[in-house]
Amino acid sequence: MTAPLLLREDAGGIATLTLNAPEKLNALSDAMLAALRDEFTRLMEDRSARVVILKGAGKAFCAGHDLKEMQAGRQAPDKGRAYFADLFARCSEVMQMIPALPQPVIAEVHGIATAAGCQLVASCDMALASEEARFGVNGVNIGLFCSTPMVALSRNVPRKAAFEMLTTGAFIPAGRAMALGLVNRVVAADALATETRALAETVASKLTAAVKIGKRAFYEQVEMGLAQAYEHTAAVMVENMLWRDTEEGISAFLDKRKPDWAES
Repeated sequence: MTAPLLLREDAGGIATLTLNAPEKLNALSDAMLAALRDEFTRLMEDRSARVVILKGAGKAFCAGHDLKEMQAGRQAPDKGRAYFADLFARCSEVMQMIPALPQPVIAEVHGIATAAGCQLVASCDMALASEEARFGVNGVNIGLFCSTPMVALSRNVPRKAAFEMLTTGAFIPAGRAMALGLVNRVVAADALATETRALAETVASKLTAAVKIGKRAFYEQVEMGLAQAYEHTAAVMVENMLWRDTEEGISAFLDKRKPDWAES
């Protein structure tokens, strides 16, 4: 039997998704994009999963689109125009599903994360990288500017840094990626899984409904002007304050005891 392209393991309220095409450096093939879309769709309604970890099997996180598939698409009478339009639309849909998920998504990055693979990291809510990880939007090296990866990248790192990466195709090391804000922290390779799991467990221990409403508000307010953002988030906090579990959480803090949350 052929192993699934996307593996899922659940433990302690954490769903770990593993891109499982190591022989292709976990490229975002048509099948891989479909598997991610299907799993993200399931996670939208999954109340048991509080946090998601996304990682890659083998020696890399993700090398971007499957170039052999893309070249094969050129054989159509329109030289691939319809296929390419559909491919980039499907990829964009998958990337936008990540911030829309109720669960925080943490990328666990080792090896390379290039082109759409770097886009995948940038689309996640948080990211940890091993010291040997490298990041690049290197399509320009083969004559294809990484225009769709640019959307997520330019929302993570300063504009000039993003533009340099996009126009030079140069790889940046994990330390530089952290300095730019693409990843949260860099750890030793042998500690990557443990540190990622520890971060996921910390987030999973919080009131799930509060994290869910907060994640949604986070992405909503960053697209707003300052005054509108404050108005919107104030309304979110009012709703949050009226919850039974929030009242219990505040009372527990004041009483110096562990909260007895109904959702637990």
